[in-house]
Amino acid sequence: MSLIISNITLHFLAKQEETATINLRYGPKNIEISPKVEQFINTLHQVYNGKGSKAYGRFSTMAEPSDKAKFVDLMQSYLEDQQAFYDFSTQAAHLLKNELEKYDLAETGYLLMCHYEFMGGRYILAAILPVTEHYSVDQQLHIEANKHLDTAKLQLAARIDLFDYQQNPEGNRYISFIKGRAGRKVSDFFLDFLGCEEGLDAKEQSQTLVKAVEDFVNVNQLDPEEKQQIRKEMQGYCKEQKASGQEVSLKELSNTLAIEDNAEDFYSFCQAQDYPLEEAFPHEQAIINKATKYSGYGNGISISFERSHFGKDVVYNKANDSLTIYKVPPNLKAQLLALLEDEAQLSE
Repeated sequence: MSLIISNITLHFLAKQEETATINLRYGPKNIEISPKVEQFINTLHQVYNGKGSKAYGRFSTMAEPSDKAKFVDLMQSYLEDQQAFYDFSTQAAHLLKNELEKYDLAETGYLLMCHYEFMGGRYILAAILPVTEHYSVDQQLHIEANKHLDTAKLQLAARIDLFDYQQNPEGNRYISFIKGRAGRKVSDFFLDFLGCEEGLDAKEQSQTLVKAVEDFVNVNQLDPEEKQQIRKEMQGYCKEQKASGQEVSLKELSNTLAIEDNAEDFYSFCQAQDYPLEEAFPHEQAIINKATKYSGYGNGISISFERSHFGKDVVYNKANDSLTIYKVPPNLKAQLLALLEDEAQLSE
């Protein structure tokens, strides 16, 4: 399904050398929603959805020390048709400029703001698009340097779910933003620009879900294969939700994890055990994936195997801290046999 773009603006912020001053250059008032622009925003939407390390929050209710308008005030004036999207974006760009100068950061680039719809949802996306230099060769074999927007390296971006914000203003997750940047100072300035405070912990919700599913399969005394199948069904459902940018729904997941001849479904089990899980919540797929696999890397060794193999084809000896692998994968076995053969020939 394609995006429906209502409004889009692009402004440029650049830091002056050896000063804390940020130069702000406004973009055009009317950007034509061409097929290329639609494709660009669609790509950006997918990149944003694919970011695994996101946090969730809400607009801060704390009073500001000054009477200057906050991001939410500017956004609200646009939503109430009191000002145009372009005016909203230029004022937001000024807020961003002030935060960059306050923190003395070089996190500059193109500020993109876009109001769009996707799968029945309405969103405002604010992102600082990083610029990367690339090189090309012309027909005279001259090397030329040019710059392009590098959406793959998107790190400073946030998205407001307008339906959730308007219907549930007291909620704690209508704003999502990319998390995981090195350096708390960088994240702080972007949250301050938005006036956002962290709310729902997606990592914590994901960990609780994994524990609930594990308790569920143990209580129902499933055999190892059945347990692994339930874990994989949870993983598959969550992966589909992540790909489409949708939240995990406990009731939907419960239908997916149905156990034959079981009187209590997963949803009822969670309610009875009183797990601190929301009815629907965003999740971190990396945590969900750990339910079906064990993996680790260190000292040049990388190991990964399905959970169902533990204790059978993969055995850990705690006494001597060793791991024994039975039924070695064929491709690894072929490499090991070739290595042994080479070593035997060298020793002759």
